[in-house]
Amino acid sequence: MKTTICIPCFNAASWLRQCVQSALDQTGVEPEVIVVDDGSTDGSLEIAREFGSQIQVLTGPRKGATAARNLAWRQGSAEWVQFLDADDYLEPGKILTQLDEAGADSKADVIYSPVWIETWKNSASSREKSDTSPDDDIFTQWIRWRIPQTGGALWRRSALEQLGGWKEDQPCCQEHELYLRALMAEMQFRHAQTPGAVYRIWSEETLCRKDPRLVAHTRTSLIDTMLGWLASSQQLTQLHRDAAGQVFFEQARTLARSDLAEAAAYCSERKARGFFRKSGPAAPLAYRVVYALAGFKAAERIARVLR
Repeated sequence: MKTTICIPCFNAASWLRQCVQSALDQTGVEPEVIVVDDGSTDGSLEIAREFGSQIQVLTGPRKGATAARNLAWRQGSAEWVQFLDADDYLEPGKILTQLDEAGADSKADVIYSPVWIETWKNSASSREKSDTSPDDDIFTQWIRWRIPQTGGALWRRSALEQLGGWKEDQPCCQEHELYLRALMAEMQFRHAQTPGAVYRIWSEETLCRKDPRLVAHTRTSLIDTMLGWLASSQQLTQLHRDAAGQVFFEQARTLARSDLAEAAAYCSERKARGFFRKSGPAAPLAYRVVYALAGFKAAERIARVLR
């Protein structure tokens, strides 16, 4: 089966060869590989062109990853579309395994799997599997950010056409915004259990890591949209409320690292809305005890000293 593999690239010369080769090496499918060089200045375009007629290379002025992804999938022709960031890569059977595990008669619009998270530090790497929590309903999975990073999904072309593709002015949380619109359009998601995409963490300057404050507020806004839609469609459950409350607590703690006053205001606003739950790994017993006795600010000040 032919599959379009879309690779947006901006200054990814260190990783691009492996990324493109992993797309070409997909077994059991016919890969249609499209690289969009988004104004690179580090030689990435020259590396992409080394692959010759094996891939399509598109170029243009820098517009951002979402615009590059849209350009790539619209240029393609296959029924299924794989998005792959230029600093990530695929294992050889990723696409075929997902299609097989979803079932030959699958009516899915999106097939998703866990990804391998490959963390690099001091020229060495470690790997762990992401948690997709398939036992939770799809909305809880999304609220908990358990629907995977970009490379972990396959999209049916007709679904992307219906959604209008990626939102090009989305500053971060880009795949989660796309998933959100797909869920609100009541598209069909199918879980496949085998990880096959590798998400590489190698820098604190990547889009999703360089500005935790922006991520926290963007994620909160997206979850508020989901909660509103669930409520209006009479699908909001206590499980969804609890999941959102835990995420908002975690975001408050993230904000506290840079601005305690802002974090405390966020905490108060979330509590007033009835969505704040001190649970999960970010809420160890000692923290919860201090919080109960002295409040959020005191708990964060003590955590900052002990950190």
